[in-house]
Amino acid sequence: MNFEEEFQKKKAEAEEIIERYLPDEKEVPGKLTEAMNYSMRAGGKRIRPVLMLESYRMCGGDAAVVEPFMAAIEMIHTHSLVHDDLPDLDNDEFRRGKKTTHAAFGPALGVLAGDALLNYAYETAMKAFDCCEDAGTVARALRILAARTGIGGMLGGQSFDVENEKNGVFSLDRETLDYIYVNKTAALLEAPLMIGAILAGADERTVLSMEEIGHKAGLAFQIMDDVLDVTSTLEELGKPIGSDEKNDKTTYVTLMGTGGAREEAGRLTREAVGLLASIEGDHEFLKNLLLFMADRRK
Repeated sequence: MNFEEEFQKKKAEAEEIIERYLPDEKEVPGKLTEAMNYSMRAGGKRIRPVLMLESYRMCGGDAAVVEPFMAAIEMIHTHSLVHDDLPDLDNDEFRRGKKTTHAAFGPALGVLAGDALLNYAYETAMKAFDCCEDAGTVARALRILAARTGIGGMLGGQSFDVENEKNGVFSLDRETLDYIYVNKTAALLEAPLMIGAILAGADERTVLSMEEIGHKAGLAFQIMDDVLDVTSTLEELGKPIGSDEKNDKTTYVTLMGTGGAREEAGRLTREAVGLLASIEGDHEFLKNLLLFMADRRK
């Protein structure tokens, strides 16, 4: 089985798990749950839950405790996309090849659906207590999830990004841009790798290595987003291209050019793969996934 076939198989497994944890529109009727599920079912690669599952299995995990966390990390990621697309932020009308949530349901429900997904993610993750006798391990994983997605992680990075928008191209230096990328994007890749290792009972050295792998892979991932924003198409990317220029954002492309940005993403990915090789376990698929993330087209 080649990587593409294996990835599709693991993605389908993640999709099935996520679907089981979505809110029941019959139990909680109304447009809110419809908008939440519309956002969650809009597609996407499911990279974060797949990363979590692979980290968990690579570190020896073989129970259901990881599943609520897989659904939760995708809900949090989707929440961030729903809010990114809002008129007062990036004002995009297409995501994953479909109308964005605010375009389909209106700006008010776009805000509320994003809020609801974020809150429901933590409700979902806490269901892991029901399928694990080691409450301390679940609690530690929850702390990682909260820290990497809150004001000291994803939301903090998004806020800093918004504060520094529209200040003119080249207005941010690389150190500031890295701060945004590390918190806005890398934190949400560190979390699934660390949580997978923690839930599997990995030692502290492995958990810290997973954190560093996520840090480097996350930076590379966001840098490639910068590149694709100027080199891809709506059909390939599933969302409008040229969004960064439209919003007058400083990116790695504006700082280093397309070629320089690609080289930096490649360097960071090689370092992440090197760290992965130092961890015991079967990491061939995870290695190939990191390489794919740094050279994706669709």
